[in-house]
Amino acid sequence: MNKTIGIVGGMGPLATCDLYQKIIQVTQANKDQEHVRVCIDGNTRIPDRTAAILHKGRDPLPQMIKSAVRLEGMGADVLIMPCNTAHYFYKKLLPFVDIPFLNMLEETADAAVKMGITKAGLLATDGTVKSGVYEKAFQERGISLELPAKEEQESVMELIYDGVKAGNYSLDTKKFERAMDKLLQRGAQVLVLGCTELPVAFQRWKFTQPALDPTLVLASRAVQFVGVKVKEQMRF
Repeated sequence: MNKTIGIVGGMGPLATCDLYQKIIQVTQANKDQEHVRVCIDGNTRIPDRTAAILHKGRDPLPQMIKSAVRLEGMGADVLIMPCNTAHYFYKKLLPFVDIPFLNMLEETADAAVKMGITKAGLLATDGTVKSGVYEKAFQERGISLELPAKEEQESVMELIYDGVKAGNYSLDTKKFERAMDKLLQRGAQVLVLGCTELPVAFQRWKFTQPALDPTLVLASRAVQFVGVKVKEQMRF
C-alpha cells in the first residue's frame, strides 16, 4: 500500500501550494486513486526564518516542531518542507519525529550531480545565503556555488518579499534579471532557485534563465520515496 507524504507548510502559502501542485504533476497516474495521499499543515504561524537567523527574530522552531509532530500523528510516513531557509533548523527538528524527513537542499545537490553541474549560482534569501547551508551541501558533492554580490542579493530579496510574498506582480524585475545574468556570466551553469518563492516567480514572470528548481526536485523525490511512479522527464 502506498504511503503518505506530510508537508510542513505555510512557509509561505504559495510555496506550499506550488509543492503540492508539483507532487501531482510529477506523478504517473491515470486516475485519482493512483495519486499520493498528502497531508498538509499550512502553518502560517511559523515566524520568519531569515529574521530569526540574522536579526534575532522570533524562533520558528517550536511551531515547526508542532507541524511535524501533527503531521506524523495524521499518518504521514515521510515529511518534506517547502522552505529552503527553514532547513537551517532541519537537524533540530529530526529528534521530535520518528519518520523520515527528506532534506530539500541535499536532494537538490544530488540532482545537480546527476546533471553534471560543477558550478551553480545561488538565488536565495539572506538567511539561506549567509547561513551557508546550500554551500555546505553543494561543496560536499564537489560543486562550487557562486553567490550574488550585495546589490544583486538585494534584488533577490526584493523579488521574494516585495514581489511574491506580497502578491505584487507589477514589480519591476529588471534588477533581478541583471543579477541572474551576472551569475551566469561568472560561470554558473545553472541557477539554483534556493527560495521556494522563486519557482513561483519564474512561472509568473516567465524568466528563461537556466534554473534548477528544488521544489520540483523535492516533489519528485518524495513521490518516489513513498513508492509511486514518477513521470520519466520529472525523475531526479
